[in-house]
Amino acid sequence: MDPIHGCIDRWHQHIRGELEGGLDALLREDCVFLSPIVFTPQEGREITKLYLKAAGSTLADVDPHTEQATMGASGKFRYTTEILQGHHAMLEFETEIEGKYANGVDIITCDDDGMIVEFKVMIRPLQAINAVHAQMKAMLEHLAT
Repeated sequence: MDPIHGCIDRWHQHIRGELEGGLDALLREDCVFLSPIVFTPQEGREITKLYLKAAGSTLADVDPHTEQATMGASGKFRYTTEILQGHHAMLEFETEIEGKYANGVDIITCDDDGMIVEFKVMIRPLQAINAVHAQMKAMLEHLAT
């Protein structure tokens, strides 16, 4: 089996709040996060965790302090399509932000051990990006304090 299958299984466990160790059990220490909001790659586990927590609280129903997720429980966020091959995954999602429909993809790359080495988020339409930008900025400021 390709390493991405185990990686994505653990990702789904994490977003359900069922993965022991949370993001630390998924992200390699030198992983890179690429955001539609920030034009430079964010390098390292800690900064990636910060962005994923902010994104989770913005796009889904994730408590950024506990990482406990209820994605899908409210119908706000759900994955609609998964493509997994080798070391790569594309997970398409739908959500609602400030009453507006948003559609995007998480593009995840893992190493041979199934640890995430790169996490890229892309989202559309422009109104959704603008709403995510404002909410993530506020959440990142809150988490940094």
